[in-house]
Amino acid sequence: MSEYAVQLKNITKTFGSVVANNRVDLNVRRGEILALLGENGSGKTTLMNMLSGIYRPDKGQIFINGTKMYIDSPEDAKKLGIGMIHQHFKLIEKFTAADNIWMGVEKEPFLLKTKFNYVDSLYPYDGLDGNSLRSQKLQRFKVKTRLCLSALNYKLVNFFRNAFLSPSRFEKVNKIARDFGFDLDSRKKVCDMAVSEKQTLEIVKVLYYGADILILDEPTAVLTTQEIQKLFSILRKMKEKGCAIIIITHKLNEVLEISDRVTVLRKGENVGTIDTKDANEQLLTELMVGEKVDLKIECEKTDFDETLLSIKGLTVLNNEGTNAIEDVSFDLKSGEILGVAGISGCGQKELCESIAGLLPVKSGEILYSGENIAGKRPLDIINMGISMSFIPEDRLGMGLAGSMSVADNMILKTYRNAKGKLPSPRLYPFVDRKNAKALANKVVEELEVSTPDVDKTPVRRLSGGNVQKVLLGREIKGDPRVIITAYPVRGLDINSSYCIYDILSREKQKGTGVLFVGEDLDVMLALCDRILVLCHGKVMGTVQHNQSTKEQLGLMMTGTPYSQIYGDGENVKEEVSNG
Repeated sequence: MSEYAVQLKNITKTFGSVVANNRVDLNVRRGEILALLGENGSGKTTLMNMLSGIYRPDKGQIFINGTKMYIDSPEDAKKLGIGMIHQHFKLIEKFTAADNIWMGVEKEPFLLKTKFNYVDSLYPYDGLDGNSLRSQKLQRFKVKTRLCLSALNYKLVNFFRNAFLSPSRFEKVNKIARDFGFDLDSRKKVCDMAVSEKQTLEIVKVLYYGADILILDEPTAVLTTQEIQKLFSILRKMKEKGCAIIIITHKLNEVLEISDRVTVLRKGENVGTIDTKDANEQLLTELMVGEKVDLKIECEKTDFDETLLSIKGLTVLNNEGTNAIEDVSFDLKSGEILGVAGISGCGQKELCESIAGLLPVKSGEILYSGENIAGKRPLDIINMGISMSFIPEDRLGMGLAGSMSVADNMILKTYRNAKGKLPSPRLYPFVDRKNAKALANKVVEELEVSTPDVDKTPVRRLSGGNVQKVLLGREIKGDPRVIITAYPVRGLDINSSYCIYDILSREKQKGTGVLFVGEDLDVMLALCDRILVLCHGKVMGTVQHNQSTKEQLGLMMTGTPYSQIYGDGENVKEEVSNG
């Protein structure tokens, strides 16, 4: 057997005139964890989509265990033992873990057509006439009728067999979980699972199908520090059992912790594979970007101290009518970045959208410079002269119009006011595109947005980092006093991410108050002045960035009380009162 579980040789993939992968080579050994790094648009996902059967390579060869293979579909990849765990889970919320696993199991076909052909060969018509031919036709009809009834019975039996999973199937799922050290209840519904449980289910699902080559796309994006360590422990066990594992991630500290080797892609080409023990963050960043990058994040003190935003007893409902956030209170001061940490789905989205006027408030106050704006619509907030910007998590769904150009997106918030002179759009029906184009060019130049033009190309055609720069540029050009931003660097490469951090830091130095909802605790501890922690919609406490660790934040995110972590001293009382 070959030394390598996977060998990709000279893989090339193009989409029109765009070369996504250009003569890429990649090797993965059994019992190895390989990290795949690269900036947005470097071809990482495209390359893995070819290995998992979603795309076909235009050129090149794929070898699995030393044998050349043609992978034309995800089903072909599954038969070869290749499983991909996508960043966005492919699960049905109302089904149990076992249901979700069993749905993808290949069922044995009845092959009715094949059996009909066999009957035809048993009862041929050649050389027959009269009574003999009628008799042969009758025999064919009887046998085929019995086969049809058998096929119907087979379908019904399989339907009920699959509708009610047998104990043996539950046991197989539980055995896989035990063998690899997973904590999974196979009878639990997905809608009742935490994010980490859903990810565990995705891994168990591909193992159930017999996968021993695993691809994980951004596996730690929504996990706490403790959950990440648990995942890494599982991956190490899978490695010990001989699995070949490929991880796509942007988090360099995790690459250095979990991988054995690192392959770096840049502009669709493999620029190097190195042993992790010989790598560091600076070297990996330079390989990805092609030049030296300053990886330092500064959290500089400012002399501002005005309270810009004061949240008092805020309670907001989610779409199901239950409390998304409950009795939340905190202050945001000028010249500070206040981080909001929490497991995904703990009320961060509802908190931001209620402050921005996109969600109704059940109770509580949102005071902007002393004025209560709770329950006000976004247009009402703008018309009140309140200078506040909201940069949502969904850049193209809520933040920008994907089909419009950069210039047209610049005026989405101001076109109603006709150059800011008239209170109603009905009084001035013309749009000022000249100033919009000038503003767009200014944003493109200052933030180094890569785009063919500002007035023709839809923003949806730009990379994730450039889309975020356009959105952030539009908002800061309005000179906001408060910026609310949710996961501003999610899915961005390291170069784009540090550009965003730098922009937010510059706004802080100007006296702007920034509410920063993030998921990378290392970044939050370096960037934010204070960090507020949410768990199930409630504030667990607020800490100073230089008086906490990511392990302590992770404990608070999972429900451990502030006082239990930091003690009952004066510092705790001060922080809780500030939070």
